[in-house]
Amino acid sequence: MNAFFEGMPSLLQGFWWVAIITSIVFLIQTVLTFAGGHGADGINADFDGDLTGADAPFQMFSLRNLINFLMGFGWTGVAFFHSMENKALLIALAVVIGIFFVLLFFFVIRQLMKLTEDNTFNAEKLIGKSGEVYLTIPEKRSGLGKIQISYNNTSHELTAVTEGERLFSGTLVKVLGIEDRILIVTKI
Repeated sequence: MNAFFEGMPSLLQGFWWVAIITSIVFLIQTVLTFAGGHGADGINADFDGDLTGADAPFQMFSLRNLINFLMGFGWTGVAFFHSMENKALLIALAVVIGIFFVLLFFFVIRQLMKLTEDNTFNAEKLIGKSGEVYLTIPEKRSGLGKIQISYNNTSHELTAVTEGERLFSGTLVKVLGIEDRILIVTKI
């Protein structure tokens, strides 16, 4: 490895070391994440940033974010070292790309977190909601009818009974309760 770095400017050597070490740590983190390793980082070395009230599924200051930043920083320095004469501008570009890597990670994690939302239909959540009679509901629980009701931007056609008068198609109803997966409704 020393032959590789021989005669190389110290700034470029620094970029290479940062890029290589952080890439190895990143690969280890990735393998541990997909293998079910404990914690998001695979290593319990995070320090907390106070994000009370923030809508963040992860900590702002973590080992993973540090690795993401340094990986973007290091590889940008390696990639642009010979094409940029102004080394201060190169370091500034490497910092910007490092920050971009962290923001990209935030974006990816946010998109993945959306996949964990529980959108399971639960008829209990319909109590108090209103719908419209689809098939006439006979009076005083003497038969079954159907209502159409919208919940979570999805239209559902569900079996219903009423304790009151006959409810004809098109009548607006309110869900009072549920018994044996049958909605109990009343006219609004």
